[in-house]
Amino acid sequence: MVYQERIELETRGHGHMQDITGRVAEVVRRAKIRTGLVHVFAIGSTAAVGLIEFEPGLQRDLPELLDRLIPPSRNYGHEQAWHDGNGHSHLQSTLLGSSLQLPVGEGKLLVGTWQQMFHLECDIRPRQRTVIVTVYGE
Repeated sequence: MVYQERIELETRGHGHMQDITGRVAEVVRRAKIRTGLVHVFAIGSTAAVGLIEFEPGLQRDLPELLDRLIPPSRNYGHEQAWHDGNGHSHLQSTLLGSSLQLPVGEGKLLVGTWQQMFHLECDIRPRQRTVIVTVYGE
């Protein structure tokens, strides 16, 4: 069986992280699948999803690390084409990735105690975002 829902998010712009674990777990519960997989996909070329211990220090550390690795201040080829100031946003999103796949067991999302699923806004301005959650299994 396959079950799918959309999660709608509002972001505050570059570096804004949101814990989506509870919302994804609710989709898994509604799917009524006992054993399988959940696939989480962030729509948008400047958004990312991942797993982290979702606590204030890491909510600050991850965006800061990405800005050191792929700084907003550089002149990227994307800027020459579009002049929209978000070349770094595309690269940061690509580095982290736009999807995750996690196990489902006994009807529940199987993650560790310190593993929370996050959505990260990499773009320079606030956005309305959609995350697609697809649950596969039996």
